[in-house]
Amino acid sequence: MKPELILNISVDCVVFGYDLSTKSLNVLVIKRFLESETKKEVLVDDYVLTGYHVYTNETLDDTATRVLKELTGLTGQYKKQFKAFGDPDRLLNPKDLIWIKNAEFHERTTTIAYYFLLKTEEVDLKNNTSQAQWFPVDALPELGFDHKQIILEAYEDLKGKCLSEPIIFELLPEKFTINEVQDLYQSILGITIDNRNFRRKLINKKYIIALDEKQVGVSKKPAQLYMFSKEVYDKVFQKNYLISI
Repeated sequence: MKPELILNISVDCVVFGYDLSTKSLNVLVIKRFLESETKKEVLVDDYVLTGYHVYTNETLDDTATRVLKELTGLTGQYKKQFKAFGDPDRLLNPKDLIWIKNAEFHERTTTIAYYFLLKTEEVDLKNNTSQAQWFPVDALPELGFDHKQIILEAYEDLKGKCLSEPIIFELLPEKFTINEVQDLYQSILGITIDNRNFRRKLINKKYIIALDEKQVGVSKKPAQLYMFSKEVYDKVFQKNYLISI
C-alpha cells in the first residue's frame, strides 16, 4: 500500500555545491514550467528548490534524504535542518497559486528547510529529468514561492557553521591544496584572506594531513596535497573549530 502524503507539510532542500574551476559556491535548483492547455500560453517559467511533501510513514530527515536522492542519485551527504517556514502568505503569489492549483496541494503548507553540501561534479546535469541547474549563490535566477528567502537564510547559516565545524571539507575533493581551502572560505564568506597567515594556521592543525603527493595536470608549479582526517579531528576536537581567518 502506497503511503499517503501530508499535504500541508513539505521539505525543501537547498543543495550547495562548490565549483573548483570557477571558485564559486552554487545552489542547485530545478526548472518550473507550466503552460495553458488550450492556448499554449506560458503561465509559469522560473526555478524552485527541490522538495516534496512528507509521507505519513516518514520522518522529516527521511523525506529530505529521499528528495535529494531522487534529484541527484546521491545519499550520505552532509545535511542540516535549519528552519521551518510557515508564513501564511508564503505561497500566495499569483504565479504560485496557478502552480498550486495545477499540482493540487495545500495553499497553507509549512515547509521544513534543509541544506546539503556536495561537489558540483557529483551531479549529472545532462541526464537530469528535473532540468536541474547550478547557479552562483550571489547570482540566483527568478525563483518561485519564498525559495529565495530560504536560500539566503541557508547561506547565512552555512557562513556561521563553516567557522565552528569542519563542514567545508564536504565541498572539497578528498585531496586538496591549501589554496583551494582558502578559495572556498573566501567564496562562502565573501572576504579576502591573508594567504601566508591562513596557510600557517591551517597546516598547523593536526587533522590537516600533508600527503606525499602533489597536483597533477596543472600548468603552473604543482602544489602540495593535503587531506582532512575526521578521525584525528574527533580526537582533538574542542568547542571552537574556528581557524581565526
